Amino acid sequence: MWKGMNHMNLTRAAGAGTDKSGDVLVWAEPGGSPVQIEVESSVADLFGGAILAAVQETAAACGVTAGRIRIQDKGALDYVIRARVETALRRSGGEA
Repeated sequence: MWKGMNHMNLTRAAGAGTDKSGDVLVWAEPGGSPVQIEVESSVADLFGGAILAAVQETAAACGVTAGRIRIQDKGALDYVIRARVETALRRSGGEA
């Protein structure tokens, strides 16, 4: 996770991940404030709250205060979700 980053603007649509079992597909794009997060998951009944929290925490740690993040989860573990979200945000913010 980025240390010391205060704010990142999402400037273009970008994604990370796959739609394979055990992975997550993440899209990040410019949008309004506050950040809008949509979660679609095959395990939403059990882990929807944890998935949403992981996305919110990752976005906050990256300094994202506006935009839209869409998650299509296929049973990914927490660290995979966080890594995919960070990658999508970096790409959307022009960092990668």
